[in-house]
Amino acid sequence: MKLLKNLLKSPMFVIGTGLFFGTLLVALFGPLFYSITMEHGVGMPYGASDGKYLLGFDHLGRDYVSMLLSGLRSSLYVGFLAGIIATTIGTLIGIYGGFKGGLIDDLLNMMTNLFVVIPQFVVLILISSSIEEGRSLTLIGIIIGMTGWTWSARAVRAQASALKSKDHISLAKLNGDGVLRVILVHILPYIFSYVFMVFIIQVASGILSESAISMIGLGPLDTVSLGTILDNARSNGALTGGVWWAFMPATAVIIVIVFALYLINTSIEGVFNPRLRK
Repeated sequence: MKLLKNLLKSPMFVIGTGLFFGTLLVALFGPLFYSITMEHGVGMPYGASDGKYLLGFDHLGRDYVSMLLSGLRSSLYVGFLAGIIATTIGTLIGIYGGFKGGLIDDLLNMMTNLFVVIPQFVVLILISSSIEEGRSLTLIGIIIGMTGWTWSARAVRAQASALKSKDHISLAKLNGDGVLRVILVHILPYIFSYVFMVFIIQVASGILSESAISMIGLGPLDTVSLGTILDNARSNGALTGGVWWAFMPATAVIIVIVFALYLINTSIEGVFNPRLRK
């Protein structure tokens, strides 16, 4: 409760939380108040708003608000899926290596550094381009999560290494607690707030990564996302033709989500980091 009170005192946390949960509410409950129509030819290609359809139409004459709502849900799904996978893998590797130390830590750290020097975006392009069929939204999220865990591992490893010499860890070892119990009971609760901050960044990174690979035509083939909306606008002349409603709303939504997550992460870090509070 005290933590929540401290967070609520932060304008960044209030604004970030409000923006993020606002987008979540729109994604979850928007279809209840706005009838989603994905059929082609509802309006003229790149037609402007006619009152009934608030943001006009895309290059196939589809209702753009419907596209935006569907794309928002898809991008949030990818972000959360990639965030969960990347945070889980990175946390497990980081905690185990940081706690064990020695040769195991050196090997895990070497593996992590090997993945760090390989640009994630290049790997995403290579994997996505090799999958010509069945490139689903879930698969994209899994690929992003499986290639984006390295930063999480390095960040969590530093925290685990600092904790392993604490008295309560030594006492747990003397009591005969195994490695798994020490990690889950005596280390993870102490760095949970830090892991949560890592998760927030990974969600934002997942949304940006999906948008980036979708913009170059390597996104999901089974649904609409914010990235595929931007790709359709790019490849069908909306950017050069000044059809702003085909790309500006999707761009604005991505910016709002990432900015909100940044504010939340920064405010939480300010509460848990005494140096930042000063």
